[in-house]
Amino acid sequence: MTTPAGTACQPGERVGRDGFVQLLHAEWTKLRTIRGWVGGVTAAALMMVLVALLAGVSGNQKGSPPVPIGPGGGPVTDSFYFVHQPLAGDGSITVSVSALASSIPKGPGDLRPGTVPWAKAGLIIKESTRQGSPYAAIMATGSHGVRMQDNYVNDTAGLAGPVSAEAPRWLRLDRSGDTITGYDSTDGTKWTEVGAVQVSGLGSTAQVGLFVASPPAVEGGGTAGSVSTAVFRDLRTQGGWAGGNWTGGQVGAESPSFAGYPENTSGSITGSEARFTVTGAGDIAPAVRDSLPTGGQLRDVLTGTFAALIAVIVVGTLFITEEYRNTMIHLTLAANPRRSRVLAAKALVVWTVTFVAGLVGATLAAPFGERLARDNGVYIFPVSSATELRVALGTAALLATASVLALSVGTIVRHSAGAVTAVTTAIVLPYILISIPFMPASVSNTVATVTPGAAFAVQQTLVSYDQVASNYTPYYGYYPLTPWAGLAVLAAYAVAALAVAAVLLNRRDA
Repeated sequence: MTTPAGTACQPGERVGRDGFVQLLHAEWTKLRTIRGWVGGVTAAALMMVLVALLAGVSGNQKGSPPVPIGPGGGPVTDSFYFVHQPLAGDGSITVSVSALASSIPKGPGDLRPGTVPWAKAGLIIKESTRQGSPYAAIMATGSHGVRMQDNYVNDTAGLAGPVSAEAPRWLRLDRSGDTITGYDSTDGTKWTEVGAVQVSGLGSTAQVGLFVASPPAVEGGGTAGSVSTAVFRDLRTQGGWAGGNWTGGQVGAESPSFAGYPENTSGSITGSEARFTVTGAGDIAPAVRDSLPTGGQLRDVLTGTFAALIAVIVVGTLFITEEYRNTMIHLTLAANPRRSRVLAAKALVVWTVTFVAGLVGATLAAPFGERLARDNGVYIFPVSSATELRVALGTAALLATASVLALSVGTIVRHSAGAVTAVTTAIVLPYILISIPFMPASVSNTVATVTPGAAFAVQQTLVSYDQVASNYTPYYGYYPLTPWAGLAVLAAYAVAALAVAAVLLNRRDA
């Protein structure tokens, strides 16, 4: 008896480590000498790059409004109604909020009362009215009690419960250099510190005052613009205030519709320092995917993964089914009686080859696609180098694991078309389902948790925020599983299929 590498092997001799290395070499030789298989793997890498370039060129959105960038370098939403005066140096401001009510469109020009959980009304100190400038604020909210927030991403809870005329919330902001301290109270006498934060970049003179924001209401998987109105009483100031009239205006918008106001509404301020009534819309928060309709993310650049996936599924399937078709499987198993080792060698070879191809494709596609998209005015959510590397490695592992699943199913069914169809359906159909915008969130999250399509979580780069209500669904790039947990779901299917394939390969005649 002779091994594929040509090394003599006595009948019944135990094939050891050296024998398995020779088996790996034999399977690698098979793969690299079949042009169609090499072409399929190469095509997978090229398709990722090509689709990335096409996506970058076709996504021309030049002329779109610039995306505000916060102090931390990330995209932010910064649009709200601001009633302000300049504060030179240190000082404080105090006010009570005795009402906060919201309205949501019921139909064209028709508003209905509603609850916007993260509607905000309170005090804010901001470097300027420029979008993305540093700030700290303390506020009453629609459903989350008093909160202190700063620089868009930081959030600290204060007193719980909604505001009303019977249960107002007193708020205070103190500035001492770069230290901003927020307090709340139920009576304006006994104060509790909510938080003290360092906000660099405020400058010697900052804009300070009242604000109202009303982010879009999330309903039934969609969003609707909202507007909120707050009543402020007993406004008091201390420190280096310029004095004079309070100035009201919308931050970050040249028109009411751009700020998110429902039809026929706009921001406003009425009253005096004894009682201000302020109406506003928009939000001051970190940006999320559906708050930037002209934005994109790294997974959008890597949509070529879909095409590459089909290519590696075909290669993984043919790597075993072609041997059944041309009866070469008899020679392979005769030379290597321990059949499960043959399957293990094939799995290791096809996994390694498709991983390398996927890694090359993802590593080239990401920077080229991102650069072209940005050159065409498409905002891409920024990611760190470590995250981009994780996405590239994860995408390569996704393709490689899918090829092993295809190999296993091909071994089980011994039919190329049937195996390719089954594996493609198992992985691609969930991908299509979670890409449908009107799919209920519960269905999308279930599909992205229990099916092989969960592996696409490896391309997730966006962060969800508890203080931002949004559509955190796979369609928008937010997966219910962490990246590696999602890949583990696909790996579990592949391992299970490989185990079944090994059992059947040992029991069947070739």
